Amino acid sequence: MKLYGAMLSPFVRKVAVVLTEKGISFDLARGGPGSSDPDFLACSPLGKIPAIDDDGFQLADSTAIATYIDAQYPDPRLIPDDPRLKGKAVFWDEFADTVLGASGLKILFNRLVGPKLLKVGGDEVVALQGEAELPRWVDWLETAVPDEGWLLGETFSLGDIAVASTFRTLAYVGHGVDAAVRPKTAAWYARVAARPAWAAVAAQEEPIAQRIMSM
Repeated sequence: MKLYGAMLSPFVRKVAVVLTEKGISFDLARGGPGSSDPDFLACSPLGKIPAIDDDGFQLADSTAIATYIDAQYPDPRLIPDDPRLKGKAVFWDEFADTVLGASGLKILFNRLVGPKLLKVGGDEVVALQGEAELPRWVDWLETAVPDEGWLLGETFSLGDIAVASTFRTLAYVGHGVDAAVRPKTAAWYARVAARPAWAAVAAQEEPIAQRIMSM
């Protein structure tokens, strides 16, 4: 399978971890806003990452991709069949992408992606807005994370992957999980990070991250 995008993105990392949890190998390919690569644009007409090409089946958007992968390659299931657990898995994925991410990515783009990667500068006012918004969501998460297990209880799911992936990206701009302030969240994150699939993706990401952070 070909996966388009950069692992620094929480959305690309989410798909990479989903694939790795299922034992599916992938080749990482470049793509993203401004790309003129026809192969990438065939997979992602909106020009956004991630996108995949799975033996000719082309799809974009991390949630759409994760949903497809979980149905096409159902072992192990990361979006449970149980209606209530399925609903919760989708909720946590949405929380990561459009709530936690909406605040956190204001910081990431304007302090890292824009200035260092795209060379277009950043808007510090927007970054500060993100910093002002973020505590509301991470404080609430601390009340919602279970003392043991996963966000769905005993079932590890897409929700755990999505939320943890957002935190890993935010750590690059100093907003990872603070164990001194949010110990329950930190303990849950450590459980996710200890999974072999997460560790494998993190090892693949590390040299890329070091290069970016040294810019």
